[in-house]
Amino acid sequence: MSPAIEALGRFDPFGGPGEAGGGLAYLVLDVFTSTPLEGNQLAVFLDGRGMEAEAMQALARELKLSETVFMLPAEGPGDGRIRIFTPTAELPFAGHPTLGSAAVLAGALGRDRVLLETGAGPVEVDFEERGRREARGWMGQPLPSWEPFGARDELLAALGLEASGLPVEVYCNGPRHVYVELPSREAVAALEPDIGALGRLGELGVSCFAGSEGAFKSRMFAPGLGVAEDPATGSAAGPLAVHLARHGRIAFGQEIKIEQGAEIMRPSLLRARALGSRAHLERVEVGGSAVIVAAGHFWIR
Repeated sequence: MSPAIEALGRFDPFGGPGEAGGGLAYLVLDVFTSTPLEGNQLAVFLDGRGMEAEAMQALARELKLSETVFMLPAEGPGDGRIRIFTPTAELPFAGHPTLGSAAVLAGALGRDRVLLETGAGPVEVDFEERGRREARGWMGQPLPSWEPFGARDELLAALGLEASGLPVEVYCNGPRHVYVELPSREAVAALEPDIGALGRLGELGVSCFAGSEGAFKSRMFAPGLGVAEDPATGSAAGPLAVHLARHGRIAFGQEIKIEQGAEIMRPSLLRARALGSRAHLERVEVGGSAVIVAAGHFWIR
Protein backbone atom coordinates (compact mmCIF):
# COMPACT_ATOMS: atom_id res chain seq x y z
CA MET A 1 0.00 0.00 0.00
CA SER A 2 1.10 3.57 -0.56
CA PRO A 3 2.88 5.08 2.50
CA ALA A 4 0.85 8.25 2.03
CA ILE A 5 -2.46 6.37 2.14
CA GLU A 6 -1.30 4.40 5.17
CA ALA A 7 -0.39 7.64 6.94
CA LEU A 8 -3.74 9.20 6.09
CA GLY A 9 -5.46 6.17 7.59
CA ARG A 10 -3.70 6.86 10.90
CA PHE A 11 -4.07 10.64 10.79
CA ASP A 12 -6.31 12.06 13.55
CA PRO A 13 -6.26 15.87 13.76
CA PHE A 14 -8.69 15.90 16.69
CA GLY A 15 -6.80 13.77 19.16
CA GLY A 16 -8.71 10.48 19.16
CA PRO A 17 -12.13 9.26 20.31
CA GLY A 18 -12.20 11.44 23.40
CA GLU A 19 -12.10 14.59 21.28
CA ALA A 20 -14.52 13.19 18.73
CA GLY A 21 -17.18 12.93 21.42
CA GLY A 22 -17.16 16.70 21.76
CA GLY A 23 -18.00 17.39 18.14
CA LEU A 24 -21.40 18.16 16.65
CA ALA A 25 -22.58 14.87 15.15
CA TYR A 26 -24.50 14.89 11.90
CA LEU A 27 -25.77 12.50 9.25
CA VAL A 28 -26.05 13.06 5.52
CA LEU A 29 -29.06 11.61 3.72
CA ASP A 30 -30.20 11.45 0.13
CA VAL A 31 -33.95 12.07 0.13
CA PHE A 32 -36.64 11.23 -2.43
CA THR A 33 -34.50 8.39 -3.67
CA SER A 34 -33.43 4.95 -2.48
CA THR A 35 -30.17 5.18 -4.47
CA PRO A 36 -27.16 6.77 -2.74
CA LEU A 37 -25.75 9.84 -4.50
CA GLU A 38 -29.09 10.67 -6.10
CA GLY A 39 -32.08 12.63 -4.76
CA ASN A 40 -31.78 15.72 -2.58
CA GLN A 41 -28.98 15.90 -0.03
CA LEU A 42 -29.77 16.70 3.59
CA ALA A 43 -27.62 17.16 6.67
CA VAL A 44 -29.24 16.33 10.03
CA PHE A 45 -27.46 17.51 13.18
CA LEU A 46 -28.55 15.07 15.85
CA ASP A 47 -28.51 17.46 18.84
CA GLY A 48 -29.08 21.17 18.32
CA ARG A 49 -29.54 22.00 22.00
CA GLY A 50 -27.71 25.12 23.12
CA MET A 51 -27.04 26.33 19.60
CA GLU A 52 -27.99 29.86 18.58
CA ALA A 53 -29.69 30.47 15.24
CA GLU A 54 -26.58 32.26 13.98
CA ALA A 55 -24.48 29.12 14.50
CA MET A 56 -27.09 26.95 12.80
CA GLN A 57 -27.17 29.31 9.84
CA ALA A 58 -23.37 29.35 9.63
CA LEU A 59 -23.26 25.53 9.52
CA ALA A 60 -25.91 25.45 6.79
CA ARG A 61 -23.88 27.98 4.83
CA GLU A 62 -20.74 25.89 5.34
CA LEU A 63 -22.40 22.71 4.06
CA LYS A 64 -24.07 24.45 1.08
CA LEU A 65 -26.83 21.84 0.82
CA SER A 66 -30.39 22.79 -0.08
CA GLU A 67 -31.31 22.37 3.59
CA THR A 68 -29.70 21.49 6.90
CA VAL A 69 -31.74 20.35 9.92
CA PHE A 70 -31.10 20.62 13.66
CA MET A 71 -32.93 18.14 15.91
CA LEU A 72 -34.29 19.47 19.20
CA PRO A 73 -36.50 18.16 22.01
CA ALA A 74 -40.23 18.48 21.44
CA GLU A 75 -41.99 21.44 23.03
CA GLY A 76 -45.45 19.90 22.66
CA PRO A 77 -46.86 16.44 21.95
CA GLY A 78 -44.38 15.65 19.17
CA ASP A 79 -41.57 13.10 19.24
CA GLY A 80 -39.04 15.82 18.36
CA ARG A 81 -38.68 19.31 16.94
CA ILE A 82 -36.67 20.46 13.93
CA ARG A 83 -35.27 23.75 12.69
CA ILE A 84 -34.57 23.94 8.95
CA PHE A 85 -32.03 26.19 7.25
CA THR A 86 -31.11 26.82 3.63
CA PRO A 87 -27.66 28.37 3.03
CA THR A 88 -29.23 31.82 3.48
CA ALA A 89 -32.45 31.56 5.54
CA GLU A 90 -34.46 29.56 8.07
CA LEU A 91 -37.63 27.92 6.77
CA PRO A 92 -40.71 27.10 8.89
CA PHE A 93 -41.28 23.94 6.83
CA ALA A 94 -39.71 22.04 3.94
CA GLY A 95 -40.47 18.62 2.54
CA HIS A 96 -37.25 16.67 2.12
CA PRO A 97 -35.83 17.89 5.48
CA THR A 98 -38.99 16.74 7.23
CA LEU A 99 -39.05 13.32 5.57
CA GLY A 100 -35.30 12.78 6.09
CA SER A 101 -35.35 13.92 9.72
CA ALA A 102 -38.36 11.72 10.42
CA ALA A 103 -36.51 8.74 8.94
CA VAL A 104 -33.58 9.38 11.29
CA LEU A 105 -35.84 9.79 14.33
CA ALA A 106 -37.95 6.74 13.47
CA GLY A 107 -34.77 4.69 13.21
CA ALA A 108 -33.51 5.96 16.55
CA LEU A 109 -36.83 5.28 18.28
CA GLY A 110 -37.50 1.97 16.49
CA ARG A 111 -40.94 3.15 15.30
CA ASP A 112 -42.82 3.40 12.02
CA ARG A 113 -44.68 6.62 12.86
CA VAL A 114 -43.26 9.86 14.26
CA LEU A 115 -44.64 13.32 14.88
CA LEU A 116 -42.25 16.18 14.17
CA GLU A 117 -42.80 19.73 15.37
CA THR A 118 -41.90 22.28 12.68
CA GLY A 119 -42.19 26.05 12.44
CA ALA A 120 -45.40 25.50 10.46
CA GLY A 121 -46.93 23.11 13.00
CA PRO A 122 -46.77 19.37 13.71
CA VAL A 123 -46.18 16.97 10.80
CA GLU A 124 -46.92 13.26 11.07
CA VAL A 125 -44.81 10.86 9.02
CA ASP A 126 -45.78 7.21 8.51
CA PHE A 127 -43.24 4.75 7.14
CA GLU A 128 -44.33 1.87 4.92
CA GLU A 129 -40.85 0.37 4.99
CA ARG A 130 -37.92 1.06 7.30
CA GLY A 131 -34.49 -0.53 7.51
CA ARG A 132 -31.24 0.40 9.20
CA ARG A 133 -30.30 3.09 6.65
CA GLU A 134 -33.29 3.41 4.31
CA ALA A 135 -36.94 4.27 4.85
CA ARG A 136 -39.97 4.95 2.68
CA GLY A 137 -43.10 6.75 3.83
CA TRP A 138 -45.65 9.54 3.63
CA MET A 139 -45.90 12.85 5.43
CA GLY A 140 -49.02 14.90 6.00
CA GLN A 141 -48.16 18.48 5.05
CA PRO A 142 -49.53 21.81 6.29
CA LEU A 143 -52.51 22.82 4.15
CA PRO A 144 -51.43 25.55 1.73
CA SER A 145 -53.05 28.86 0.97
CA TRP A 146 -52.92 30.25 -2.58
CA GLU A 147 -53.43 33.40 -4.62
CA PRO A 148 -52.54 34.79 -8.07
CA PHE A 149 -48.86 35.68 -8.39
CA GLY A 150 -48.51 39.44 -8.70
CA ALA A 151 -45.24 39.45 -10.66
CA ARG A 152 -46.42 37.04 -13.37
CA ASP A 153 -44.94 38.92 -16.32
CA GLU A 154 -41.55 39.36 -14.65
CA LEU A 155 -41.53 35.67 -13.74
CA LEU A 156 -42.32 34.50 -17.27
CA ALA A 157 -39.68 36.84 -18.70
CA ALA A 158 -37.06 35.45 -16.29
CA LEU A 159 -37.97 31.92 -17.41
CA GLY A 160 -37.88 32.87 -21.10
CA LEU A 161 -41.56 31.94 -21.51
CA GLU A 162 -44.55 33.70 -23.03
CA ALA A 163 -47.32 31.92 -21.14
CA SER A 164 -48.29 29.21 -18.65
CA GLY A 165 -50.82 26.48 -19.39
CA LEU A 166 -52.48 27.03 -16.00
CA PRO A 167 -52.90 30.24 -14.00
CA VAL A 168 -49.65 31.39 -12.41
CA GLU A 169 -50.44 31.09 -8.71
CA VAL A 170 -48.33 31.17 -5.56
CA TYR A 171 -48.94 28.68 -2.75
CA CYS A 172 -47.74 28.93 0.84
CA ASN A 173 -47.38 25.99 3.24
CA GLY A 174 -44.49 27.58 5.13
CA PRO A 175 -42.27 28.38 2.15
CA ARG A 176 -43.82 30.01 -0.93
CA HIS A 177 -43.93 28.27 -4.32
CA VAL A 178 -45.19 29.66 -7.60
CA TYR A 179 -46.24 27.27 -10.40
CA VAL A 180 -45.77 27.57 -14.15
CA GLU A 181 -47.03 24.90 -16.56
CA LEU A 182 -45.01 24.21 -19.70
CA PRO A 183 -46.29 22.38 -22.78
CA SER A 184 -44.05 19.32 -22.53
CA ARG A 185 -41.44 17.48 -20.49
CA GLU A 186 -38.90 18.42 -23.13
CA ALA A 187 -39.67 22.10 -22.62
CA VAL A 188 -39.12 21.71 -18.87
CA ALA A 189 -35.78 19.99 -19.47
CA ALA A 190 -34.67 22.73 -21.89
CA LEU A 191 -35.30 25.63 -19.50
CA GLU A 192 -32.38 28.05 -19.06
CA PRO A 193 -33.80 30.68 -16.69
CA ASP A 194 -32.22 33.98 -15.76
CA ILE A 195 -31.24 33.00 -12.21
CA GLY A 196 -30.42 36.59 -11.24
CA ALA A 197 -33.85 37.80 -12.34
CA LEU A 198 -35.56 34.95 -10.49
CA GLY A 199 -33.62 35.83 -7.35
CA ARG A 200 -34.91 39.41 -7.51
CA LEU A 201 -38.48 38.07 -7.20
CA GLY A 202 -37.79 37.30 -3.52
CA GLU A 203 -37.66 34.33 -1.19
CA LEU A 204 -39.77 31.81 -3.08
CA GLY A 205 -39.47 28.67 -5.16
CA VAL A 206 -40.35 28.68 -8.84
CA SER A 207 -41.73 25.28 -9.89
CA CYS A 208 -41.95 24.60 -13.62
CA PHE A 209 -43.78 21.42 -14.58
CA ALA A 210 -45.37 19.40 -17.38
CA GLY A 211 -47.11 16.04 -17.63
CA SER A 212 -50.41 14.19 -17.67
CA GLU A 213 -52.22 11.13 -16.35
CA GLY A 214 -50.57 11.28 -12.96
CA ALA A 215 -46.95 11.48 -14.15
CA PHE A 216 -45.17 14.84 -14.11
CA LYS A 217 -41.72 16.31 -14.58
CA SER A 218 -40.71 19.33 -12.52
CA ARG A 219 -37.79 21.69 -12.01
CA MET A 220 -37.64 24.08 -9.08
CA PHE A 221 -35.49 27.22 -8.89
CA ALA A 222 -35.07 29.16 -5.63
CA PRO A 223 -32.12 31.57 -5.95
CA GLY A 224 -33.79 33.95 -3.48
CA LEU A 225 -33.30 31.21 -0.86
CA GLY A 226 -29.72 30.45 -1.88
CA VAL A 227 -30.63 27.42 -4.04
CA ALA A 228 -30.19 27.92 -7.78
CA GLU A 229 -31.95 24.64 -8.63
CA ASP A 230 -33.30 22.08 -6.17
CA PRO A 231 -33.03 18.34 -6.89
CA ALA A 232 -36.28 17.40 -5.10
CA THR A 233 -38.76 19.73 -3.43
CA GLY A 234 -41.19 18.04 -1.08
CA SER A 235 -42.82 21.29 0.04
CA ALA A 236 -43.63 22.04 -3.61
CA ALA A 237 -44.93 18.55 -4.42
CA GLY A 238 -48.00 18.79 -2.19
CA PRO A 239 -49.19 22.17 -3.50
CA LEU A 240 -48.58 20.95 -7.06
CA ALA A 241 -51.10 18.16 -6.45
CA VAL A 242 -53.52 20.78 -5.06
CA HIS A 243 -52.92 23.07 -8.05
CA LEU A 244 -53.57 20.27 -10.55
CA ALA A 245 -56.70 19.08 -8.72
CA ARG A 246 -58.13 22.59 -8.32
CA HIS A 247 -57.79 23.16 -12.09
CA GLY A 248 -59.16 19.78 -13.13
CA ARG A 249 -55.94 18.19 -14.41
CA ILE A 250 -56.21 15.34 -11.87
CA ALA A 251 -58.89 14.12 -9.48
CA PHE A 252 -58.79 14.95 -5.79
CA GLY A 253 -57.31 11.93 -4.02
CA GLN A 254 -55.35 10.83 -7.10
CA GLU A 255 -51.69 10.01 -6.47
CA ILE A 256 -49.20 11.66 -8.78
CA LYS A 257 -45.55 10.87 -9.40
CA ILE A 258 -43.11 13.74 -9.87
CA GLU A 259 -39.67 13.35 -11.44
CA GLN A 260 -37.17 16.07 -10.60
CA GLY A 261 -33.42 16.69 -10.50
CA ALA A 262 -32.19 14.89 -13.63
CA GLU A 263 -30.79 18.10 -15.14
CA ILE A 264 -28.41 18.55 -12.19
CA MET A 265 -27.48 14.84 -12.01
CA ARG A 266 -29.62 14.14 -8.92
CA PRO A 267 -32.66 12.21 -10.22
CA SER A 268 -35.46 12.11 -7.67
CA LEU A 269 -38.96 10.67 -7.39
CA LEU A 270 -41.71 12.21 -5.28
CA ARG A 271 -45.31 11.11 -4.75
CA ALA A 272 -48.14 13.44 -3.78
CA ARG A 273 -51.90 13.58 -3.38
CA ALA A 274 -54.48 16.19 -2.37
CA LEU A 275 -57.58 14.90 -0.59
CA GLY A 276 -60.91 16.70 -0.42
CA SER A 277 -62.62 18.86 -3.01
CA ARG A 278 -62.48 22.32 -4.55
CA ALA A 279 -64.79 23.51 -1.82
CA HIS A 280 -62.82 21.93 1.02
CA LEU A 281 -59.20 20.78 0.97
CA GLU A 282 -58.89 18.13 3.68
CA ARG A 283 -55.34 16.82 3.58
CA VAL A 284 -52.12 17.00 1.54
CA GLU A 285 -49.67 14.08 1.56
CA VAL A 286 -46.21 13.68 0.06
CA GLY A 287 -44.25 10.45 -0.05
CA GLY A 288 -40.82 9.14 -0.94
CA SER A 289 -37.70 7.38 0.24
CA ALA A 290 -34.62 8.47 2.17
CA VAL A 291 -31.27 6.77 2.63
CA ILE A 292 -28.42 7.60 5.04
CA VAL A 293 -25.14 7.89 3.14
CA ALA A 294 -22.61 9.49 5.52
CA ALA A 295 -21.90 10.52 9.12
CA GLY A 296 -19.51 13.01 10.61
CA HIS A 297 -18.71 15.65 13.23
CA PHE A 298 -18.13 19.39 13.19
CA TRP A 299 -15.71 21.05 15.62
CA ILE A 300 -16.51 24.75 15.73
CA ARG A 301 -15.99 25.55 19.40
